[in-house]
Amino acid sequence: MDHLDRRTLREIVDRMAPADLHLYYVSGDAAKFWRNVRAHEAYRQDLEEIESEGERLLGEELPELGYGLFSIFRDTGSRLEYERVYFERRRRLNTFALLCLSAPDSMLYESLLHEAIWSICREYSWCLPAHLGENDDPVQSIDLFSAETGYTLAEISLLLGERLPRRLRRLIEGEVNRRVLGPFLAGGGYPWETATHNWSAVCAGSVGATALLLECGKEALTDVLLRVQTSLEWYLRGFGDDGACLEGLGYWNYGFGYFVYFADLLRSITRGELDWFARGKVRRIASFPQKCYLGGRAVANFSDSPPTHPIQVGLSHKLAEYYPELELPPADLRADYRDDHCSRWAPALRNLIWRNPAAIGGKREWDSAACYMPDAQWLISRYRSAAGMFGFAAKGGHNGEPHNHNDLGHFMLLADGVALVADLGCGEYTADYFGAGRYMYACNGSQGHAVPVIDGHGQEAGEERAAAVLEASTGEMEDRFRLELAGAYPRASAPKSYIRSFAWHKSELPVLEIQDLFHFARPPGSLIERIVTLAPPAIDQAQGVVILSPPQKETGAVSARILRLRYDPSLLSARAEERSYRDHFGRDTVWYALDFHVEHPREEFQVGFRFEFI
Repeated sequence: MDHLDRRTLREIVDRMAPADLHLYYVSGDAAKFWRNVRAHEAYRQDLEEIESEGERLLGEELPELGYGLFSIFRDTGSRLEYERVYFERRRRLNTFALLCLSAPDSMLYESLLHEAIWSICREYSWCLPAHLGENDDPVQSIDLFSAETGYTLAEISLLLGERLPRRLRRLIEGEVNRRVLGPFLAGGGYPWETATHNWSAVCAGSVGATALLLECGKEALTDVLLRVQTSLEWYLRGFGDDGACLEGLGYWNYGFGYFVYFADLLRSITRGELDWFARGKVRRIASFPQKCYLGGRAVANFSDSPPTHPIQVGLSHKLAEYYPELELPPADLRADYRDDHCSRWAPALRNLIWRNPAAIGGKREWDSAACYMPDAQWLISRYRSAAGMFGFAAKGGHNGEPHNHNDLGHFMLLADGVALVADLGCGEYTADYFGAGRYMYACNGSQGHAVPVIDGHGQEAGEERAAAVLEASTGEMEDRFRLELAGAYPRASAPKSYIRSFAWHKSELPVLEIQDLFHFARPPGSLIERIVTLAPPAIDQAQGVVILSPPQKETGAVSARILRLRYDPSLLSARAEERSYRDHFGRDTVWYALDFHVEHPREEFQVGFRFEFI
């Protein structure tokens, strides 16, 4: 879709399809659609999960968001306390709305939905405390979740129609206008409108969809669409031509998901006149997830991405309608309704209305595939043999990326979905996590990645801290990746040259070889090669071997493959230290820093490792 001026947009708004938007959602009779959902085997698990969540919520009071909870972030920097309650309230809203749609005869569900709507419309702010500055207006501000809340309420009001009391429909319309559309139209612009990451897509997509759903008037709708169009342009600028999401797969799912939710509605209501899906870059972005999986639910989780990720079935099926070349994901990757701790309405609904029942089933694992994404400088390879599914991923890039980690040259190795050389993923979000202390967190700083420590220094942050790719190739039996990484380190300790080379040999039991070649102006005082693992290392220094076995909790469930690491014991001394960090959900998680100390570093020397699955 080309960038359009206001006059052209206004003309398109005048030609928009008649506003019976129910047809967009169910393509015909709504009651018949929901009867089919209840009857079709393809939806059985989803409905069971929603009903199970409804049963749980029936036994619990609707939690309140009080002043004490709201103040915790300001006083301590901790986000989880308020957000757990906030998202639980959205879970009640979504669950009872979906149950009202799928079980329309239940007066109990309707009553509980009414209470949830009433309560959310009375909240002090729809924004999270972490997204509000001390002087920000709690009502006039628009963050990710206030925009989502407006979108959710507008959609629920439309879908339930007169089944909602008129008082509640008017309340929704009034509050959405007061908290989302009114501030957006009256404001001079929000910082996220020119963001090149998920905020621009989620906020703008939600605001745009809300304006379409509430039929806010042609002049106002034109103004909204004009600014939303600009925001989505900025969002797409955050991607290179390779379509990789530098924020990680989780934020692809979030940001690009909301881009698609809005873009599909816009395309439908304008009868194809406004079509974001015609862009080649959007097609390439849509293919990103199928490149990221390394076995089972495990993904190449660079940046703030969790180590495993389910698939939103509705989103993947809708994208496959637009782009038939996309590989439909294995059925076992389907997201459980309860998986989303933020309890987002838009993907939950679309997992039902966008699902293609004929596409359910099929293969249980991705095919072998390897790719190099030159803009992101990510090489990702999964390989299936008679011995199982194996995964390797490594990255270059720079240390000024969105949701950045200082991780140039970092890599991971997996067998059957179990990471033996790991990326810790995203930690617990706090004020400091996005502040001055970001790189003190192991999951963000280079100390928690498989990269060297030189004279006690790790890599530094900044876009100027960049890798140079010397070689990148993928093949049927071997992938190769070679990087110049000297620029990642502070000047005082940086080598004149540091080249890391990967060779991934794909046989029945694959082998990864790594060579690090250092060239210093003068010998460093110390150099440590670090490997990051969740498996307790068993070190045999005399033989130059380390054994990494799957963590005990995962051994019986996924894989029993062992990784044997070989090194030169005359050059390196191996030690392991147990450490811990708080993961994204605030859970203390153990990891191991497996360190190889170079005994006598010189001006020029080479370090080699060989990783063998056994």
